Amino acid sequence: MNLNKIFCLLIFLFISNELLAQQTDSAYVRENYTKIERQIPMRDGIKLFTSIYIPKNQSKKYPFLVNRTPYTVQPYGEDKYKTSLGNFPAMMREGFIFVYQDVRGKWMSEGNFEDVRPQFVGKKTKTSIDESTDTYDTIDWLVKNVKNNNGNAGIYGISYPGFYSTTSLPNAHPALKAVSPQAPVTDWYMGDDFHHRGTLFVMDAFSFMTTFGVPRPKPITPDKGPKSFNFPIQDNYRFYLEAGSLKNLKDKYFADSIKFWNDLFAHPNLDTFWRARLILPHLTNVKPAVMVVGGFFDAEDAYGTFATYKAIEKQNPTANNILVAGPWFHGGWVRSVGSSFGDIEFGQPTSTYYQENFELPFFKHYLKGEGDFNAAEANIFVTGSNQWKKFETWPPKDTDSKNLYLQPNGKLSFEKVGRTDSWDEYVSDPNNPVPYQDGIQVKRPREYMIDDQRFASRRPDVKTYQTDALTEDITVTGPVLANLIVSTTSTDADYVVKLIDVYPEDAPNPIPNPKNLVMGGYEMLVRGEIMRGKYRNSFEKPEPFIPGAITKVNYPLPDVAHTFKKGHKIMIQIQNSWFPLADRNPQKFMDIYQAEKGDFQKATQKIYHDVNNSSFITVSVLK
Repeated sequence: MNLNKIFCLLIFLFISNELLAQQTDSAYVRENYTKIERQIPMRDGIKLFTSIYIPKNQSKKYPFLVNRTPYTVQPYGEDKYKTSLGNFPAMMREGFIFVYQDVRGKWMSEGNFEDVRPQFVGKKTKTSIDESTDTYDTIDWLVKNVKNNNGNAGIYGISYPGFYSTTSLPNAHPALKAVSPQAPVTDWYMGDDFHHRGTLFVMDAFSFMTTFGVPRPKPITPDKGPKSFNFPIQDNYRFYLEAGSLKNLKDKYFADSIKFWNDLFAHPNLDTFWRARLILPHLTNVKPAVMVVGGFFDAEDAYGTFATYKAIEKQNPTANNILVAGPWFHGGWVRSVGSSFGDIEFGQPTSTYYQENFELPFFKHYLKGEGDFNAAEANIFVTGSNQWKKFETWPPKDTDSKNLYLQPNGKLSFEKVGRTDSWDEYVSDPNNPVPYQDGIQVKRPREYMIDDQRFASRRPDVKTYQTDALTEDITVTGPVLANLIVSTTSTDADYVVKLIDVYPEDAPNPIPNPKNLVMGGYEMLVRGEIMRGKYRNSFEKPEPFIPGAITKVNYPLPDVAHTFKKGHKIMIQIQNSWFPLADRNPQKFMDIYQAEKGDFQKATQKIYHDVNNSSFITVSVLK
């Protein structure tokens, strides 16, 4: 039997085992839990639909584990059960009172929904509400009305439910003892989901809002809800390019039917609309134990994970607040075994390790008073070396800040270049934008966060710089800072910086190798981020570039934890588009939401790397 047949057999066995596990879990829920449904009243009279799963074994009292979601608590009906409870089977078998709630204005709950609802600010009345008060009122009702509870509650959630986990922290209910925001939606302007540093992530925003943003005039079940959008062109690069400008995309498919899409158009800059939707300033006087969880390769909310942890830490020096971050895609810590992602192997089941050593012990300890939970302040899986590391702070303090200087002829070095009048020059064309990933995709794959970048290296409008082969391991942790010196013949430009691990030419291919990977020279994306140039000095007040003028564009990339192994190379790629991940910049200073086809123009870009104008990338190297 050849290797490919063995691989196919293994896949078949894996799928069969998964289906068997799902059937087993489904039977376990019915046999061990009683389901009730309640409309829980909030302080303003609105009622929120809530499904409650209560252990049938009444020999002891149980804490609540609450998940508040905009994605429906289905199935509806007290005789219809979820196939599993909690984030993973061991949590379900541990025994909690599992609570699932449709948030205000979604599915079977009453009221009006508002995306990333602002915290109420000002003099409060008995009917002043926000997501924090809805959480408080829910827990208060549960403790008083559900029998056989032990008076403790915990909250967890991934992505949007992660946001609702975070919002439970301001003025938390006394019964709330443990909260785990996981990949929490945190800042939809600076780095989560819809925007990255002023740039619209058009592909994710459009596909999400085609269903999620459809108005709901009255409570409904999913079978009566909006249907998935049918893309008329299966190649997402072609679909968004042929749709033309953002204005054309809106006019053709949304008109004025999607409220949040209209909000995007009305608020291109960082203004009071976006500031009101930022939960971070409200994370003060935090009393519950907090465990923030996220993945370094999360395509949706990597930003929110680290921003939430750091805000709690800064604003609550004595809070019980820890961080767990691993080599995961969005929710990968409970949605996969975590032994690999994309083409990259990690040598161990990182997700299983997380579930057994962090999430379950966290909730058992703080909600049941069972077991010791002695996690470090920051519990980080470092890719490359593929090791779990414990740190006393995040980012780690025991590091050296080093600059990687761009140099002539595609070189990259920790030593500053000595030449003068040195730059790279090329033409960027928004009508031929650089794709975010190789190949043809219908939807945005999550693997783009870690995929091979050799396809981009071959383009003339992508500038590539790399070190010589490393003579020792270099571990980079924490944020990465791009310090670019550039000029453009236009009045606006986007800048994409990518940090890449280049494998040696003799790197072995995987066995088996069904995708026929060539790992020799593989360019693994460690971190990439985009910056809309007109916001280089202020996100509130954009400024045009002066054509031809040498200009600084400095910005941070989200945090990393990666070891560049001896024999590998460190690479930096710089480009001016990342399509259709990010919307196209017409390279003309204007409100891009109002751009027409004729506004998109070519521009000549220069990246400087001489003794007087040195472009460099700052990294923190672990000692």
